Amino acid sequence: MTVLEIWRTPTAAGPMQRVPSARLMAGIGLDGDRYALGGGTWAQYPDLEKQLTLIDRDDVAAVAAEVGVPLTPGDTRRNLVTTGVDLPALVGYWFAVGDALLFGMKRCPPCAHLERLTGARLVKAMVRRGGINAAVFAGAEIAEGAAVRLVPEDEAARRGAPTGADRPVPRIVPLPD
Repeated sequence: MTVLEIWRTPTAAGPMQRVPSARLMAGIGLDGDRYALGGGTWAQYPDLEKQLTLIDRDDVAAVAAEVGVPLTPGDTRRNLVTTGVDLPALVGYWFAVGDALLFGMKRCPPCAHLERLTGARLVKAMVRRGGINAAVFAGAEIAEGAAVRLVPEDEAARRGAPTGADRPVPRIVPLPD
């Protein structure tokens, strides 16, 4: 369960740039990314839902095969590309990427904006394979190859994560049948 690639862009519709390492900043997101800089197409969405996005490499490959386009992980405009991680299962739970502590906020189905940028009909194929949105609660430097692991509630609390009534509440995004 690892991070294979790290992607960011400083502007809302700008080309994604792959970097070998980057800093995850608590309450902000991925250093140098559009959302951490206060921009991005969905900048008006709640802060906890736009800090970081993750997608699985195999899901990207499956979408590319289904749609018949040469889709790369960077084309999906997600920040972290993982392998061996059941990303939807992390929604509502604490998890770590390297030494950073994150919380799975919601599934991240694609939008028409992604289709406009790629020129490919991706929404239907990606609806259950769009990855997740996560909030960063403890920042750290991460690099390609970083481990991704579930973090128990007690460990998250020891690391300063909010608990009880202050614990984040994930948003369940209804997906079409």
